[in-house]
Amino acid sequence: MEHVVAEHGVSERFACRVLCQHRSTQRKKPTKPDDEAALTANITALAIQYGRYGYRRITAMLRERGWRVNAKRVARIWRREGLKVPQKQPKRGRLWLNDGSCVRLRPQHPNHVWSYDFVEDRTHDGRKYRMLNVIDEFTRECITIRVNRRLKATDVIDVLSDLFILRGVPTHIRSDNGPEFIARALREWIAAVGAKTAYIMPGSPWENGYCESFNSKLRDELLNGEIFYTLKEAKIVIEGWRHHYNTVRPHSSLGYKPPAPEVLQWPAAQSGPASPATPAIAPRPTMN
Repeated sequence: MEHVVAEHGVSERFACRVLCQHRSTQRKKPTKPDDEAALTANITALAIQYGRYGYRRITAMLRERGWRVNAKRVARIWRREGLKVPQKQPKRGRLWLNDGSCVRLRPQHPNHVWSYDFVEDRTHDGRKYRMLNVIDEFTRECITIRVNRRLKATDVIDVLSDLFILRGVPTHIRSDNGPEFIARALREWIAAVGAKTAYIMPGSPWENGYCESFNSKLRDELLNGEIFYTLKEAKIVIEGWRHHYNTVRPHSSLGYKPPAPEVLQWPAAQSGPASPATPAIAPRPTMN
């Protein structure tokens, strides 16, 4: 605008009227925030590191790093930088019974419904290995991932027994109808410890939607982008991803918060000795 006014000798008012612009556009020049470059660099770095995360999940991670930014600004930078997460999701119907009712056991509290399922992959030499994933459907936390070349019903009992000792016995355990999950020894053992099995209908994986969703994230965000040369390497990397999933990765259904964020422990005061958490246990008397 300034060079038009200077070159042709017309007034600014006339030039704005001809170009259909308001005169205020010549008073205030557009400026960018001082932190625009740094924010763009952070968004790009997170998008490269977590290639399957969208701008909403990236916004949550930026806030965890101390940025005071809303999703609209992140979305604007996201579009400007040409960032995109391709996603194809087939439509799935619900499982309906003959009387028109829909089968669904919904979790009400932690340890109410656990679900578990197998995922298979191969190491670089072509050998197959399996993963047994166990999640808490209410908190969305991945409780454990057991990785081994072979996993049978006895291995499922071994994994669940350790979890029952550490976390208690859940009310229901949901799984599909695979031979490892419907084995007689496993069903009798689950009933003996006081839990109830909740098998999905055959050919209806969406009835185990929480675990299926987790399995797809595990494959999409880790397995599809990694080459494991040994089983030991796979165990270490997968366990590291599980820890990241529980403590860092924002979960959309939890308000973009991680399922089990780590709690910072403040150091104890130095003014005096700390009192013991539990009273001392008196020594057992000896028999004379």
